[in-house]
Amino acid sequence: MVRAVKRHENGFITDPVVLSPSNIVEDVLDVKERLGFSGIPITDTGSLGGKLLGIVTNRDVQFRSPSTLLSDVMTTNLVTAPEGITLLEANDILRDSKKGKLPIVDKEGRLTSLLARSDLLKNQTYPLASKLPESKQLYAAAAVGTRPADRDRLRLLVEAGLDIVVLDSSQGNSIYQIDMIQWIKETYPNLEVIAGNVVTREQAATLIAAGADGLRVGMGSGSICITQEVMAVGRPQATAVYAVAEFASKFGVPVIADGGIGNVGHVVKALALGAGAVMMGGLLAGTTEAPGEYFYHEGKRVKAYRGMGSIEAMEQGKPVPPSAKINGGSSSHKHLNATKTITHENAATSRYFSESSAVKVAQGVSGDVQDKGSVKAFLPYLHAGVKRGRVRFELRTASAQVEGGVHGLHSYTKRLFA
Repeated sequence: MVRAVKRHENGFITDPVVLSPSNIVEDVLDVKERLGFSGIPITDTGSLGGKLLGIVTNRDVQFRSPSTLLSDVMTTNLVTAPEGITLLEANDILRDSKKGKLPIVDKEGRLTSLLARSDLLKNQTYPLASKLPESKQLYAAAAVGTRPADRDRLRLLVEAGLDIVVLDSSQGNSIYQIDMIQWIKETYPNLEVIAGNVVTREQAATLIAAGADGLRVGMGSGSICITQEVMAVGRPQATAVYAVAEFASKFGVPVIADGGIGNVGHVVKALALGAGAVMMGGLLAGTTEAPGEYFYHEGKRVKAYRGMGSIEAMEQGKPVPPSAKINGGSSSHKHLNATKTITHENAATSRYFSESSAVKVAQGVSGDVQDKGSVKAFLPYLHAGVKRGRVRFELRTASAQVEGGVHGLHSYTKRLFA
């Protein structure tokens, strides 16, 4: 997935997929299935730096046998640009040539990079997309835990082009996360680290000192999280965001309000309290692009949505105890012993350190969220709402709060002005 994001949009593509004349059509179809494109330059060596011989596009391989050699189908009448050309100049050549790809070659005709027309269209369609300024590639972030095995996962993610790593933990102020941050900064100094979750200044100070570039704020405030009720751990979200953001800003560390964002008004409040961004798990869970299948519940089209601390998430993939496989079952004593000896590990149990626990304690619940359509239509709505949002804090009496239907910060009310 990281590779797909990094290849989705580029300026100069400095590591394009390259094939040789001896490759076959089947190789192009494989690239298209895995990476989503089929415009591939052909060089004599089959790699970047080889002499450019041609290019293969989707039209070249349509209706061709998978075993056909690329030397028989590739296009050799090419428009190229010299090495050292600026991105703006290269874009002009690509536009005027009406070609899909513009190979960049050196004086000897060796391929050094590539430019794609599809990237011009994406830039025009999504001008506000977050991109690396030097390469014009989209930023890519991924979440990992703090276990030793996660260091191996992170190594593979960095090799794929990862820009930001999010350390996934319900309570970030731990020796595990501190050690992980320090190791990441020593091993990958250019990798941005978002740490957390935290809710106090003291917790934030520990992670900032370890090298965190950003912080996630929130414990038990999510729509499918019950940590505050079950574990008596957490803090009111608005108070947590304000306290941590105020402290972290002194060190130039931004914070993300993570949890409790149910509508555009909550986004405005979080930003007003000091957050630089918000997590929108529940808000986006009902969109077309979110994981899961739609189903109907009480006449409404919905998608399932569950917390990582829910029993359903912890039990996913759990093996059947040996005693349960014998004649359809066994005594409860044998079943209990078998359960105790099984260590079940997945993303949920690892997150809450309950892999070997015979009895799982839920810190989340499962439910469903209503269909919200595509993010392509939903995000512009949120964007417009945030731009028009205004927040004013007013101290009110208890009776005024009841009369005004106040919600949010204890004795404060927030009013949104259109």
